[in-house]
Amino acid sequence: MKNKLLIISLLVLTIPILGLAGCGTATAQTPAASSTLNTGSTPVNVNVNSQQGIWVSGQGTVSVTPDIAILNLGVSVQASKVADAQPQAAEAMAKVIASLTANGVDQKDISTQYYSISPLTKYDNNTQQSTITGYQVTNIVNAKIRTVDKVGAIIDAVTPAGGDATRINSISFSVDKPEQYYSQARTLAMNDAKVKAQELAKLAGVNLGLPFYINESTSSSPFPYDISVRAAGAPAATTPISPGQMDIVLSVQVAYIIQ
Repeated sequence: MKNKLLIISLLVLTIPILGLAGCGTATAQTPAASSTLNTGSTPVNVNVNSQQGIWVSGQGTVSVTPDIAILNLGVSVQASKVADAQPQAAEAMAKVIASLTANGVDQKDISTQYYSISPLTKYDNNTQQSTITGYQVTNIVNAKIRTVDKVGAIIDAVTPAGGDATRINSISFSVDKPEQYYSQARTLAMNDAKVKAQELAKLAGVNLGLPFYINESTSSSPFPYDISVRAAGAPAATTPISPGQMDIVLSVQVAYIIQ
């Protein structure tokens, strides 16, 4: 009987000991953030973050012929009184706009850029004071000319229309819808970036993977052509204006995985 009690006691003591052994502390390793890329055959697990990879920039340039011209022009009148200068400027500007529309420029393509009424002063060294001698009224507009080969003829027509008040400050050329050239420039930019990345990978002795970051930016700055006309009377020959060519530029920044 005593032997049976001893065996039962030993069993009772063994059970909590086993329970304590099962409650030991366990530490799990958290795997690094990763993604699975399907390369067409076996999926490849790669670690992707902003601190790893090959980062390059690429540029694509497409040269095009401008199809619009932006003419910056207007009138400027000086007189001893504002009451005299303002109506003279208004009359001259009305004639300039009438000349623009008569030569095919749509009214919606004419926009006011600058208007001012400013005093004209003269400084007296003896009294060390400035006195007002008159007033200047200036009215400047931008006219978008959609038929580029008519720019010279339009300038020749506008100049006598505004008389001595005429001011033609500058002309710039651009493309009305540059988006149509973006696809070609984008292809060139991505090819440029890939060639650079492949060269860097080869020099570093690593394999180039797929891109995991792409950023794009574009630019198509108007091509400026500075001119200055401040005279009345049409010239004998048409004013020669050449639009030349301009560049549509698209840039990309691309980051490639290192495999």
